[in-house]
Amino acid sequence: MATRIKFETVDQYIDSLADADRQVLQLIRSTILAAAPDAKEIIHYQIPALAYGGEVFIYFAAFKNHIHITIPHPRSIFEAFPTEFAALEISKSTIRLTKDKPLPINLLQSAVKLRMSELNNH
Repeated sequence: MATRIKFETVDQYIDSLADADRQVLQLIRSTILAAAPDAKEIIHYQIPALAYGGEVFIYFAAFKNHIHITIPHPRSIFEAFPTEFAALEISKSTIRLTKDKPLPINLLQSAVKLRMSELNNH
């Protein structure tokens, strides 16, 4: 039976990935941190997440065939960018990105900035 790693840091999680996935997650990570510089990186449910004011506002992870980004309670975010999100595969609060398509970096940055604004006014 394979030993399962218990991740303690975002760096540890990202370093465990294959090169292509590592590069994509580093881009996602840097995009989120640029839009939310005061956020704290954590591991939650054994995947990278960012929290602000004690509240997790985004998760991101690599899987075999896709990358996923989860935004808890995403309604206002999805409503703010309906056309952009309509083009993506979404299940409840998770955006599933196939590895053969470019990342919607500008959309991710805009979504995180909106969520940070909401959290600051919360």
